[in-house]
Amino acid sequence: MFIPMAYAEAGAAPQGGGLQTLIMLVVFGLIFYFMIYRPQAKRTKEHKNLMSSLSKGDEVLTNGGLVGKIAKIKADDDFVVLSLNDQTNVTIQKSFITAVLPKGSLQSL
Repeated sequence: MFIPMAYAEAGAAPQGGGLQTLIMLVVFGLIFYFMIYRPQAKRTKEHKNLMSSLSKGDEVLTNGGLVGKIAKIKADDDFVVLSLNDQTNVTIQKSFITAVLPKGSLQSL
């Protein structure tokens, strides 16, 4: 009652709204592809190649920091027996192996 009604004035329509929005979406899509998706896909492919190239006697490094020599690879499942020294063997998943070390790395430690 005491406050008068406020009416909005009819303004001009925003210019270039459709094309600018489309261009921004394309730019964000390209940024997402080149900065997030592509590097992750490359890392996944490299890790898959590493898993397929493992063989008995390779010296490897695991995610947990264990360094050992592969004693046995079980082909039917995704597990590897890792020999840490002459008496200690550990069974781990292949996916926990992060790197194959050069031959003779265990003797230098």
